[in-house]
Amino acid sequence: MVETSDTVFDFEAETLAPMANGQPKKLSDYRGSVLLIVNTASQCGFTPQYAGLEKLYRTYKERGLVVLGFPCNQFGAQEPGSAGEIEAFCEKNYGVTFPMFARIDVNGEQAHPLYRHLKKAKPGLLGPIGGGSIKWNFTKFLVDREGHVVSRHAPSTKPESLAGEIEKLLGALNSEER
Repeated sequence: MVETSDTVFDFEAETLAPMANGQPKKLSDYRGSVLLIVNTASQCGFTPQYAGLEKLYRTYKERGLVVLGFPCNQFGAQEPGSAGEIEAFCEKNYGVTFPMFARIDVNGEQAHPLYRHLKKAKPGLLGPIGGGSIKWNFTKFLVDREGHVVSRHAPSTKPESLAGEIEKLLGALNSEER
């Protein structure tokens, strides 16, 4: 996959099996939606954020928000389970209905190309000096309807605190349509 992409819509990722049969999913299928992309983990201190992510998804999905979860086991081995275990955990404990993808790496040589793109677009507090590394689970990226990365948020940022920014991104197209 080309890493000189301008938008997230140029990437694809494998869906979480068995939830979606582990098939490749083109992110271009989400064109026109506002995306909240999050690296997740089931055994992390921030894991309860699944509830907030699901609430955002249910609140705004009719207006065009899609939350995309990417399990990652790179931080303290906090996502060791199989795809089935991850899916069952998310459904049982947090009622997750937003799209979840197969476990990936977000840093290092094996980092998923989407995450290389996200980190390049919004490198975080240390900027290019820090290589844009993801520091922990539940780092969040907001992407506009055209697939451009708008902002990056720390793991400690609660999902509900993004509601205003999401509202603005969702309203951008709605006000142009009127």
